[in-house]
Amino acid sequence: MKAKLDLMKEIRDEVVNLTSSTIYKYRIENNFVPVIGAGSHDASIMFVGEAPGANEAKKGIPFCGASGKFLDEMLSSISLDRSKVYITNLVKDRPEENRDPTEAEISLYSPFLDRQIEIIKPSVIVCLGRYSMTYIMKKYGFESELLPISKIHGKVFKNKNIDIICLYHPAVALYNGSMRKVLLEDFKVLKTYIK
Repeated sequence: MKAKLDLMKEIRDEVVNLTSSTIYKYRIENNFVPVIGAGSHDASIMFVGEAPGANEAKKGIPFCGASGKFLDEMLSSISLDRSKVYITNLVKDRPEENRDPTEAEISLYSPFLDRQIEIIKPSVIVCLGRYSMTYIMKKYGFESELLPISKIHGKVFKNKNIDIICLYHPAVALYNGSMRKVLLEDFKVLKTYIK
């Protein structure tokens, strides 16, 4: 059986060569790189964002910009080390002008996320933002409970295999300072998953 690192490298290599992606050309023109993920391959907590920002696409590291600093602050607020979790995105390449990912892009990139989940086998997936929330909730059979993120943020959805927690994207706190408190409060629900 292949090691987790080798399986992750296979995903990376496939995404690097994903010329069928509508944003592949944009990646090449801007000297961006795909953002596969970072953290522990044995993590019990997995964070899934939407798509990389400019800083992330330049460095190949998820959540390394301003919203990443706030994510680090939230992790610190519950004494959770970033190296103990796994952080990735639904779409692995940066869409042009930071636009929302399209349905076609989500369909193209989501199988890579599915494989990452299968490799890591987390106890909980934390969806950061509405696109990852919608995809993960549908994937795990919670489509009937899918509401706007403003209604279900901070709630835990459990099935026999995995728990799902939906949170606002950390970038929300950058645009609206009053949301920092909401995100920090919601984040406390993760304390029970720290091993």
